[in-house]
Amino acid sequence: MSRSLDLSLVISPTKFAHIVFRTKQLKVMVNWYARVLGTKSAYENDFAAFVTYDDEHHRLAFLQLPDLVEAPPQSIGLEHFAYTFESLGDLMQTYKRLKSEGISPAWTINHGPTTSLYYDDPDGNRVELQIDNFKSAAEAQAFMDSETFNKNPIGVEFDPEKLLARYEQGDPLEELIKQGSVSK
Repeated sequence: MSRSLDLSLVISPTKFAHIVFRTKQLKVMVNWYARVLGTKSAYENDFAAFVTYDDEHHRLAFLQLPDLVEAPPQSIGLEHFAYTFESLGDLMQTYKRLKSEGISPAWTINHGPTTSLYYDDPDGNRVELQIDNFKSAAEAQAFMDSETFNKNPIGVEFDPEKLLARYEQGDPLEELIKQGSVSK
């Protein structure tokens, strides 16, 4: 039986599997991601670690390789990668816990479609922890198609302490995720 493949057919992957980091500080990186994302070790040795936070065998891997050099500032490469939390409560709980452990966000911004906290890991890789501000992908896309987004596709910075205080005092969630509601 022969099989014919259509060269014009683009098939998207079924899921995103993992990210692999090169590092000079294997244990420091493994411990930081355990604190930030709640990862657990799937396998570790002196030069490699594979960790996960869900049912995937590994979501992140770290390789401590000889002769690594620092990337020059402003070099081309990955800007950041992002994780979505279920709710504003989950994001605020994570913010409060990390702050108590001495881990503070490098940047906080309401992009419109998301409310986002950006953290820099020990090697300087940027990790975005976010929530979706819209109930559906269609609503988020409608916002991204709007003139408001066109005028400011980056978003509005906010003060995470103000957001936390308003969250803890019970302000309506719809108000808290509006752009500008807790501006710096």
